[in-house]
Formats: sequence, C-alpha cells, structure tokens
Amino acid sequence: MRNLNQFADRTTGVVYIHSAPVALCPHVEWALSSTLNARANLKWSAQEADPGMQRATVDWAGPVGTAARLVTALREWSSLRFEVTENASDGVDGERFSYVPGLGLWRGSTSACGDVMIGEMQLRSLIESQPDSVGLAGELEAALGVAWDDALEPYRMGGAGAEVTWLQQRVG
Repeated sequence: MRNLNQFADRTTGVVYIHSAPVALCPHVEWALSSTLNARANLKWSAQEADPGMQRATVDWAGPVGTAARLVTALREWSSLRFEVTENASDGVDGERFSYVPGLGLWRGSTSACGDVMIGEMQLRSLIESQPDSVGLAGELEAALGVAWDDALEPYRMGGAGAEVTWLQQRVG
C-alpha cells in the first residue's frame, strides 16, 4: 500500500563550484562533507575563466531541502562563485541557487525540466508594482536570475571537460 504522503522524502542535485581560491578548496570539501554526512573528494581543476582559481562539480543525493543547507554552508565564503540545484521530485518543485560575489544570492523554483518558474502571485505582484513594460521587464529579469546567469556563464563554460564527483548523503 502506498504511503498517504504524496511528497518525496529524497531527491538529487548538483553543486557547481565555479570559482574558488586554491586555499579555500579543502574548506569547501569539509563544508560539503559536513552538510551531507559523507566524504566529499572533489576533483578540482583549473578554472580557465579565472586564472588561479579552481572549479569542481559534485552530484548529491539526500533529503528534500538539502540544497538550501548546502547553500548555507557555502555562503560562509564570499569569494566563491557557485550554483546548487535540487531536482524536482514527487510533489516538490526543484530549486536553483546561484551565488556571485557582488550580486549575492539568487534563488528560483524550477520545473522537472529545469526551467525557472515564476508563480502566479509573484507575477501579479510584479505587474502591480511596475507602471510600465520597461520596469516589468527588469523585474522579470531579476526574478529569472538573468544577472546571475550572465555573470556565471563564462565560468560554466570554463569547466568543459571537468570531472564530476558523486556524493550520497548517509542517513542516520
């Protein structure tokens, strides 16, 4: 018999460390390991978009809400550029968090295919608060995280061919 709870307990996602100073890499691994209760042995490589910086990617599995916990751990270091995703699962939208120094943190809900979603009430609020289409376009771009995507795109491309690590959270 199926559990009456129609929401997923576990999900998966990805942590993209787009740019980290070399001295910070062990601290990032410790933060990920501590948050997921599993050893993170990241495969660091040079970030071509920012000489002297390192990049790494890790897939993770854990309880719904893990992405927010990972972001909290990584925000300790304002010099990092990173993204954390949490895939949509039964009854739960996905999420994407992006952090860029100078811009700060952006969070968006994502659909099963990874598109950023803007809810009805958020759209209504944006429409009501903007007297013209130019203002509305700017607010929609902010809600979609356009500035963060623009800032991170060179770093995303700078990781072509980098190795991905898989990390599953230990339960208990």
